[in-house]
Amino acid sequence: MNRRLAILSTLLRYPDEALRADLPDIAAAIAAAGFRPDLAAKLGRLVRRLGLGDGLDREEGYVRLFDRGRGTSLHLFEHVHGDTRNRGPAMIELAQVYEQAGFALDARELPDYLPLFLEFCAHAPAETAANLLGQCAPILDQLHARLLGRGTPDARAYAAVIAAALAEAGTQPAMQPTAEQEQSDADEMAALDAAYEAEPVVFGPESDPDQKGARAKLSAMIDRLRKVRGAATHAR
Repeated sequence: MNRRLAILSTLLRYPDEALRADLPDIAAAIAAAGFRPDLAAKLGRLVRRLGLGDGLDREEGYVRLFDRGRGTSLHLFEHVHGDTRNRGPAMIELAQVYEQAGFALDARELPDYLPLFLEFCAHAPAETAANLLGQCAPILDQLHARLLGRGTPDARAYAAVIAAALAEAGTQPAMQPTAEQEQSDADEMAALDAAYEAEPVVFGPESDPDQKGARAKLSAMIDRLRKVRGAATHAR
């Protein structure tokens, strides 16, 4: 298994409570997976962003970034075929690649969903994964550029995941963050570090001050956000 691709797949998943609970393990995996030092540092920055602050803010930011509009969609064929009739055959062809390799598809996810695609590549034979990543490299490069173009810390943090995926394809993004963007991110991370030292983050149910009332409110808000995400996905 390609552990780096598995980590990238996980980092692109919806940042719900379960993912946030796994962040310490993900951070440790990044350090041991053999990423280039610059990419490892940027991926670690994303882990810190996901772990600090309000979880609902992280979820809402994810929905706003990836589920509203096609420009930064995590569905690969959105960037190639959009809603044209060519998308259907492309989906079928990719699904057949998965099935022929014995990879069971989750009925809730389309074959071109990038976290699913990277998960498959992580477990596929190296030659198959290299071929698929090479074919998708231009799409990934476009997505990376659009994320950087958003100009927000969240978008740039997720752009590092795409840059790492391109590295696995043996290439690199054509567009790089500016020095000003890098400095802005560094300043923000310093502020987050200070907040973490003042009040360390505790993951899981034990962090609830009122385990029944707070958890019920949190669950209701997460459900609402998931419905927004689902509606945005179906509207495309």
